[in-house]
Amino acid sequence: MTETRTPAEIAEKMSETQAVSDDENDTAFVLERFFPYQVRVFYTDVTSALSAIYQRDYGLMPAEWRTMAILGSASTGLQATEIVARSSMDKVVVSRAVKRMEERGLLQRKSNAADGRSFLLELSDEGRAAYEDLGPKLLAVEQKMLAGLTEGEISDFLAVTRKIRENLAGRPDRGPD
Repeated sequence: MTETRTPAEIAEKMSETQAVSDDENDTAFVLERFFPYQVRVFYTDVTSALSAIYQRDYGLMPAEWRTMAILGSASTGLQATEIVARSSMDKVVVSRAVKRMEERGLLQRKSNAADGRSFLLELSDEGRAAYEDLGPKLLAVEQKMLAGLTEGEISDFLAVTRKIRENLAGRPDRGPD
């Protein structure tokens, strides 16, 4: 059985792993040991595993898939600003994704009865079918990613990511993603 560690134990282990072997140069910057770099590599690997499916099956780019996933899980149409807020994507990226998806017939704009100056976006029938087809395929990839991990390890990982995001929230030195 795999041993479950607390977030503090995980952080301590990472600290040990990242320590530079040369004790007199323990402040040296080593990119491969830099936590933000490791996170970026991890993100790239995860995104690549998923994008292999939605790009192959529907020619979607990551921003288009995220937009589709947000609209697919929404109970009503959404304004583009809501997609930006839910996705952590820039408004220009969302705007381009919406435009490409609309051109391909995957989403449609509807008048917003609550605010006549804006539109609500929702998946078209074709977009809904793509979303429903992709869901199980992407869940299978997620299952493969998490194979061999205990529920405790997954929970600890999510707790660590939540804590890091809390540490970064509202800080003026937050910087770009």
